Amino acid sequence: MDRTGLTYNTEKEQIVISEYGRCIQEMIKKLPEIEDREQRTEAARYIISVMVQMNPGIKQSSDYEHKLWDHLYMISGYNLDLDSPYAPPTPAEQQKKPQHIGYQNNDIKYGHYGQYLIKMIEAAAAEPNDDVREALAYSLAGQMKRNYIEWNKSVVNDQVIIDDLKALSGGRLVITDESKLNGNGEQQGKSQPQPKQQQQGKKKKKKVPNLKANMNNPNNPAYKKRMQELGKL
Repeated sequence: MDRTGLTYNTEKEQIVISEYGRCIQEMIKKLPEIEDREQRTEAARYIISVMVQMNPGIKQSSDYEHKLWDHLYMISGYNLDLDSPYAPPTPAEQQKKPQHIGYQNNDIKYGHYGQYLIKMIEAAAAEPNDDVREALAYSLAGQMKRNYIEWNKSVVNDQVIIDDLKALSGGRLVITDESKLNGNGEQQGKSQPQPKQQQQGKKKKKKVPNLKANMNNPNNPAYKKRMQELGKL
């Protein structure tokens, strides 16, 4: 096969920013060949306008024009002499890695309850008032049971919740009456939707015979009677 004048994309230069395509990259590579600086800058502005059309999603950024000029320099290999409205970027700036934000090292033994609930248990355990601490214990136990069911999608024994609450609170939150533990995920006092009553069927109207049409039917007794009255039969 004669491949004269034919080249595959895999044989061409790699695209620097794929969002703009190979044609934009080839246009930018031609910019240094323009000797006049003003004409070169004007051509760059035209290429910027085409880049917006090729990648319209970039307009969602507030500083998208600055990014477009930076991308122009990056695609050119940082080899452009233009009257750019922004300072040209350098390869060192683009290759600089952002600072690592680090990972959370919170060791949660009971992850299915969630970190915030465990912090609430710790705060409730520090409550000095016995009555308030007892009320908080039942409330937190109910939330623990809902979280457990939501996470595991299965029924949990109340004793498991009571033991976990006691362990997390350091023995300061104790459930003494299991019957008060409401953690099935349902809201009390909310009535269940009642099934809709079946609509009573409407009485069908009796069909009224069309007397006018039947009076023209010779086989109708009413027609014969009418004709006899008129003396036509």
